[in-house]
Amino acid sequence: MKNLLWIIYLFPSIAFSQIKPGQKEDAVKIHHLINQYSEAREKQDTVLLKSILTEDVDQLVSSGEWRNGIREAVDGMLRSSNANPGTRTLEVEKIRFFGDETAMVDCRYIIKNTNGSERNMWSSFIVIWKRNQWKIAAIRNMNPSSSN
Repeated sequence: MKNLLWIIYLFPSIAFSQIKPGQKEDAVKIHHLINQYSEAREKQDTVLLKSILTEDVDQLVSSGEWRNGIREAVDGMLRSSNANPGTRTLEVEKIRFFGDETAMVDCRYIIKNTNGSERNMWSSFIVIWKRNQWKIAAIRNMNPSSSN
């Protein structure tokens, strides 16, 4: 139990380690945004997706496919979720602010397939403050290669 408490205590300091004191509230909102994205993907909730993505969002997925604009991105996300069923988890590792209205969010991206196998990737999100909320403007998914 003591170890669990230590992990719970340590996690926020790791996730917020790059954040200045005045940015903590925005960091919490950005964590919530990434959780909303993950939930929307899991539930294939196009209404939620469209509310958290910018109109000109672009996405580069691990297969090399570019998705430009909200329509291509949402359609591609739905196709991907249907073609690759499983539980998707995004764990925020780092948030780097480039000003008051722009940040980059690096996440571990884990897909647990229905057959029990797991894909461990990385996702980076560019988020912007637009119309009084954080929105996702760009997504980059990376599938790390093994180093031989």
